[in-house]
Amino acid sequence: MPAPINTLKAALARGEMQRGLWLNLPGTVTAEMAGRAGFDWCLVDGEHGPWDPTAIRAQLVALAATPTPAVVRVPVAEEWVIKQVLDLGVQTVLIPMVNSAAQARAMVRACRYPPEGTRGMGAMVARAGAFGATSDYPATANDQICVLVQAESRAAIDDLEAIVATEGVDGVFIGPADLGADMGYRDDLMNPELWQVIDDGIAKIRAGGKSAGIIVSGPEMEARVTAAGVNFLGCGGDAGVLQAGLAALAGAR
Repeated sequence: MPAPINTLKAALARGEMQRGLWLNLPGTVTAEMAGRAGFDWCLVDGEHGPWDPTAIRAQLVALAATPTPAVVRVPVAEEWVIKQVLDLGVQTVLIPMVNSAAQARAMVRACRYPPEGTRGMGAMVARAGAFGATSDYPATANDQICVLVQAESRAAIDDLEAIVATEGVDGVFIGPADLGADMGYRDDLMNPELWQVIDDGIAKIRAGGKSAGIIVSGPEMEARVTAAGVNFLGCGGDAGVLQAGLAALAGAR
């Protein structure tokens, strides 16, 4: 039995718009609710949410019972972290703070079994390989792993074309907040100079044949980045949606 087909990877490769939700809150209930809400993907955030492999595994199990593919953002671009999250069974990973093509190549190799990469051969005793039931997992997994890297620094923008050209990188996600802070716009994230860099970056990513990602808030920004070419679109996060809803409810008199 081969590794499952990664339908999100296939949709992104076709250039289709895929809209999703960030899951920053721990626990399975929100994950299951989000997975049934109609998004194209849900991302479990291990960078700015809890990096707890046991809890993330439970969220992945909850999402697997819904129609929505799971993505996990790892906390750091390190091989050992990627090995852990892939063995949990996720097939699409978002890797933060990838600042060069050399780092992008290393992350791709971390996601691939030898000889194409350096991933450790442990998934046959883990959820990824269905604890051995997916007998052909090591032979077929490489083609189904979707590698999305984040460009969120001036260094990454300077090396963006080479990052995009890296074989095995499926998409590049621009992080507006970290990029803005690095450019000196930490408290002015709508600065036109920042967004000119973002627009140019999106164009380079799509021109290189890869998926372009970003997270925005509100329909106006969504329309802007969609027009620019983004097709991996974060529409918001569970914590923000809940906070806004609670504040609105509390203010209703």
